[in-house]
Amino acid sequence: MRYNQISNTLFIKNRTGFCSKMNSNTIAILTSNDVQHNNADDVMGFTQNNDLFYLSGIDQEETILVLYPEAYKKESREILFIKETNEHIKIWDGEKLTKEKATEISGIKRVEWIQDFEMVLQYMAFEADGFYLGHNEHAKRVTKNQQTQQDRMIAWCKEKYPLHEYYRAAKITRDMRQIKSDVEIELIKKAADISVESFKRVLKACKPNIKEYELEAELAHNLIKSGAKRHAFQPIVASGKNACALHYNSNDALCKDGDMILMDFGVCYANYNSDTTRCFPVNGKFSKRQKEVYTSVLHCLKEGSKLLKPGVIPSEYEQQMARLVEAELIKLGLLNANEVLKQDPNKPLYKKYFMHGTAHHIGLDVHDVGLYSRPLEAGMVLTCEPGIYIAEEGIGCRLENDYLITDTGNINLTEAMPIEIEAIEALMNN
Repeated sequence: MRYNQISNTLFIKNRTGFCSKMNSNTIAILTSNDVQHNNADDVMGFTQNNDLFYLSGIDQEETILVLYPEAYKKESREILFIKETNEHIKIWDGEKLTKEKATEISGIKRVEWIQDFEMVLQYMAFEADGFYLGHNEHAKRVTKNQQTQQDRMIAWCKEKYPLHEYYRAAKITRDMRQIKSDVEIELIKKAADISVESFKRVLKACKPNIKEYELEAELAHNLIKSGAKRHAFQPIVASGKNACALHYNSNDALCKDGDMILMDFGVCYANYNSDTTRCFPVNGKFSKRQKEVYTSVLHCLKEGSKLLKPGVIPSEYEQQMARLVEAELIKLGLLNANEVLKQDPNKPLYKKYFMHGTAHHIGLDVHDVGLYSRPLEAGMVLTCEPGIYIAEEGIGCRLENDYLITDTGNINLTEAMPIEIEAIEALMNN
């Protein structure tokens, strides 16, 4: 693995917490993600099922975790099933985890080969009353047309054991994963630190007539060199009018003298993610209008981030953020104050220039699991990302930091990333 091995005390603690929330006499089954193929015999990079990783630390395909806290046999209360290495796999792909290494990583003493899963489960299922099964409830928009290993496990279990009760593992992990442990916070901070250095590298490389993907390459260089697994998501390097498309990521345009670049990017380190956005002028000097828009967005970030503290309801926070941006849009001459007073509250005028939310949980997922009806609590990590997008002027500006909620407020985990106009210009012109 590229990252330093995580202490298995994290995963032991997570499993203990998960099992304490299970209904009596039930079995939890969590599966790894599939290896996705693209063309011929090539495959996409493997990404682990985050709930499985959260409970085991295993970062390998063809893995199943079974938890049965009330099993009569003590050795059946935690079982990890992994892929067995054979000579063919050794030659073509390299060795997979040994049972001993899987135990070291996860803290699970009983490790079996995955081909024995059905037989082992059959003895346990006879004793149990129900199953907890995993499912990607968090991203239905993305997975609606896909069948995953989790889908196949659900179908198989219900066919094999139709009279058992069934429960949602994601309901438990959704509750637990919102509050990060000290170990998780350090991993997010590591991802953020890599992002900081990547951004500085981009600022030094940027110049008129460079391609957006050349700046993306600077991100990738530092990411790989630093031992990160991958980008947290496909980075957005959007110059000029491209910055007004929120999820633009073709990154193939020419960065023109006089334009501003919006760069939204993140790092995945040990499966934990950062998510940051910065804007900077192609030529190293903000124009008067760029500076006005940037200053407004930065003001919203600074004031809005102060609202991220324990007890705050996310929906109420978003309303306050909208008011902050709305006031800046009036200052910028984009909205008329009198028209704002008379606007239809269900169709606010600011939506023309600011059309997205400004805070989301971050952790094992970039948009991490969590209910937005739940008040903020210490240990949560969220982004703050206000923006203003003026399509008619070819200016799009968004600024984003990652914040750890504490008992007394929050800590900016990305504070080291330059954000003041003077600091950005100084780095670009040094």
